[in-house]
Amino acid sequence: MTRRLARLADIAYRRRGRMVVAWVVAAVVIIGLGSSLAGEYNADYDTPGSESKAASDLTERQFDGYSGQEVYVVWKDEAGADSPAAKERVDAFLAEAKQVDHIAEETPIRISEDGTIGTTTLPLTIPGWEVEKEEGEQLIAAAEANSGDGLEIKLGGDPIYRAQEAPTPEGIGFLGAAIVLLIAFGSVVAAGLPLAIALTGLGISSAGLIALLANVVDVPDWTTAVSGLIGIGVGIDYALLVLTRFRSAMNDGKDRHDAVVEAVTTAGRSVIIAGATVVIAVLGLLLTGLPYMYGVAISASIAVLVVMLAAVTLLPALLSYLGPRVDRLKIPFLGRTLRAEENGESPAARWSHIVQRRPWPFAIAATVLLLALAAPALGMRLGFPDAGNDPPDTMTRQAYDLNTEGFGPGTNGPLVIAAELPDASAEGEIDALAQRLRGEDGVAFVPDPIINEDGSAAIVTVIPTTSPQDAETEDLVQRLREDVVPEALSKTGVTAQVGGVTAALEDQSEYIVDRMPVFIAGIIGLSFLLLLVAFHSPLISLKAAIMNLLSVSAAYGVMTLVAKGGAVGELIGIDHEVPVAPFLPVMMFAILFGLSMDYEVFLISRIREEYLKHGDTRRAVADGLAKTARVITAAAAIMVVVFLAFLAAPDVFLKLFGIGLAAAIFLDATVVRMVLVPAVMQLLGSRNWWIPNWLERILPRLDVERGAVGAEARP
Repeated sequence: MTRRLARLADIAYRRRGRMVVAWVVAAVVIIGLGSSLAGEYNADYDTPGSESKAASDLTERQFDGYSGQEVYVVWKDEAGADSPAAKERVDAFLAEAKQVDHIAEETPIRISEDGTIGTTTLPLTIPGWEVEKEEGEQLIAAAEANSGDGLEIKLGGDPIYRAQEAPTPEGIGFLGAAIVLLIAFGSVVAAGLPLAIALTGLGISSAGLIALLANVVDVPDWTTAVSGLIGIGVGIDYALLVLTRFRSAMNDGKDRHDAVVEAVTTAGRSVIIAGATVVIAVLGLLLTGLPYMYGVAISASIAVLVVMLAAVTLLPALLSYLGPRVDRLKIPFLGRTLRAEENGESPAARWSHIVQRRPWPFAIAATVLLLALAAPALGMRLGFPDAGNDPPDTMTRQAYDLNTEGFGPGTNGPLVIAAELPDASAEGEIDALAQRLRGEDGVAFVPDPIINEDGSAAIVTVIPTTSPQDAETEDLVQRLREDVVPEALSKTGVTAQVGGVTAALEDQSEYIVDRMPVFIAGIIGLSFLLLLVAFHSPLISLKAAIMNLLSVSAAYGVMTLVAKGGAVGELIGIDHEVPVAPFLPVMMFAILFGLSMDYEVFLISRIREEYLKHGDTRRAVADGLAKTARVITAAAAIMVVVFLAFLAAPDVFLKLFGIGLAAAIFLDATVVRMVLVPAVMQLLGSRNWWIPNWLERILPRLDVERGAVGAEARP
């Protein structure tokens, strides 16, 4: 691997002009194709094999394609929601709405007890997430055009949510990373190089390849925010590592060619191993079996692969042009963070010696701290936040609040019971079911059942007393499925399934929880094997897996604390308890496990490199930590800033996602890398590098720890 990377570095040096032009042409072509042939961002959130999926299929088959989902329409007029003036405007809106594709006839109108609020729904003939954004915009425009003269019409539902303009966090993350880089390097040129690599990767992946991917795979509309920020974070980190090694080689007196070769064959090798680990971990999302996760996994992998390739090809070519000019345009008083590697008397080395002198107390204290932070995760409640968590100025939130004011929070998440009837005479059984449901605890309202034309199927809508995200609604779904509906329809020949959006989201929560063990085992196993091949050390690979589990668990705990609301949650705009979207722990585990391995590879590669010089593990750990501490700290600071940019997103799940990722990276770069790694490696001693002879013989060798070949790489 060393010789191949040396040849790659030599090509990047000698053919630097062609290399830069090739990347520019590739970016222009791919972005151009992505713009002209972009697919639609959508996803199928149905859970395979679930009861809600069966209910959706039944309604679609028996009720003219009705998907079991709808657009919520609610209006308020202090003069009366059913006054002639209000009725005229609402009827005009409904007439316009029914001209939009996939909108069916509205359901019966309800008026609140005080007469000021009215509500109905517009059934959808396709799932809400498949409605085009333009169609949602048409509905919003019609509602706004027919509001006025004391009447306000508000809309809710997935098509409206997707049509609302929302700020994207990538720009904020990019700006924050730029500030950290300027502080670290103290040079506009040096800080600009990692940003250029990240920006190139962002354009090629998000604006090009992922847009094309949406033609063949379901890609959720929030994927670009996730993959974009991951790409920015790892792209800057990888470029930072290569650039820092290049500057160090130049400071050691090496010429431009040898500095490029050393940077690529050492830091570049770590980048490739780390990037491969991230890709493997993220592709572990395929193990969830959820179709929309496939698009997320492939998109994030594309973003990582593009910036990884840019860091070992485009960046060396740019460095070949710049040479010592990489530190041009210096900013006074900045740049101490990433100066040349320091000697054994650096603060990081002294800290490592302190930890190594008392490894047991430090290892125990760090482990206890991480376990204490992880403890709240035991109370994590999975579920999907509802529109009541949207920003107050959004139409979905305003519709939610009006519905809650007039009819209770359950109006925002009705349950849909789809029943198949043996014959038309079974209609009485459905009426009896509806009557029983009206007397159940947790049920606010049950309208008259709807029977299809040939009497072979029925729909019973159930309005809960609690909001879609409340635990009481989840309990109601389970009670209806396990007790109420089976008892009411036993011996009638009628089969029924409880569906609707709220029930579908509950099904997905259960599905993901059931798949989590397979998912976690798969990612840990693949990552362990990759590290084993990279370092030929079973104990180092096992240690990395355990430490990453600790940091991810601590991040889960922090995210759960924030989701509880209160003073901590209010800091990021969560003023009451919300459930954690069930796919968040899965995505966080995959992404964090990969990113944590980044820092593991960076650090252990350098420790191994130092160990091969003199064979002293204690000294190698201290020197390796000293020579990577500042780079890892700067890289982690950039990643934390980038992930905190998710707090600017309007979606609650993205806010929680960002705070969880940022917490994990912070803990990984401080508690894990600065305390646990030196303490545990000191305790293991020479056993760090132990490997059975039979395993050594069968494992391929990547030579991760070997140094640069320098001048030997010249043709």
